[in-house]
Amino acid sequence: MKKHSKNLKKFASQFFTESVNSDYSYNFEWLSRPIIQYPQDIVATQEIIWKVKPDLIIETGIAHGGSLVLSASMLALLDYSDALELNSFLDPRNPKRKVLGIDIDIRDHNLKALNDHPMRNRMELIEGSSIDPDIINEVHEFSKDYKCILIFLDSNHTNDHVLSELNAYAKLVSKGSYCVVFDTVIEDLPKDSSGERPWGPGDNPKTAVWDFLKNNSSFIIDKEIEDKLLITVAPDGYLKKI
Repeated sequence: MKKHSKNLKKFASQFFTESVNSDYSYNFEWLSRPIIQYPQDIVATQEIIWKVKPDLIIETGIAHGGSLVLSASMLALLDYSDALELNSFLDPRNPKRKVLGIDIDIRDHNLKALNDHPMRNRMELIEGSSIDPDIINEVHEFSKDYKCILIFLDSNHTNDHVLSELNAYAKLVSKGSYCVVFDTVIEDLPKDSSGERPWGPGDNPKTAVWDFLKNNSSFIIDKEIEDKLLITVAPDGYLKKI
């Protein structure tokens, strides 16, 4: 990886701060669904999926479904590549790789759009709190049939909620795979950036990651990813299982 100059890092930081105030992340879609992510993190996501080659991706937080569609489309490419490599038949109607999305409120218009999407048969949806014991048990039960698991956490951004998600789901992550915690950048932004939301500096996904890592030596922060991206909503959030 090429090292970035101090000036570039400075400009990247300035751009990020200004872009947050302009709702920059709301400008983008993936295969027609709003993704609400920065392009750099979208690229990092596809790099991780291609490298890890998971057969199950678990995502908390669905919103408009763009991130689910990104994961589903990457899993489709993995299946397609496997079929080419093995010279085997690929049945798109019965995909072996899946993305499991969990959200406390899957709104009707988003559900309809996802149900109508060509990637729908790769998505499994659960409505409910990601930290509800019944939901946690359901996710663990669903995961039993999969060997390589990757996780993205992007729902409620308070420290307690994210820490509960990490304690509930990080154990499912396969060795060499990742648990990516989004919006850790809240810790580094001005307090008023969070508006009336219940999170902010001192109480957010990054503080949850720090608390989690105190008692979980099986994960490390993959600094190379954020150092490469420069612009990311997930500083200290790319956690690799070692």
